[in-house]
Amino acid sequence: MDNRSLSHTKWKCQYHIVFIPKYRKRILYGQLRNDVREILSTLCKYKDAEIIAGAVCIDHVHLSVATSPKLSISKFMGYLKGKSTLMIYNRHPEQIG
Repeated sequence: MDNRSLSHTKWKCQYHIVFIPKYRKRILYGQLRNDVREILSTLCKYKDAEIIAGAVCIDHVHLSVATSPKLSISKFMGYLKGKSTLMIYNRHPEQIG
């Protein structure tokens, strides 16, 4: 990704994010794996964050994300973790427990 610019600045904000389920349970497989991939890409589109690379492993998720400097990474992570948890629970209530 090239440097992006606003009126007086150039920026390139990329973050490597790792999600790990509680107690590192090995639950991310099958349909849940596909749903997690879809949910994270949808939520990133809502916040205009570009997923550069990503992988859903059986016990963790890797994301490389490019965002605007206007978007705080801590607020973005709070949004991503909170909304994705609710959406996953709605689709797979038996997995959360």
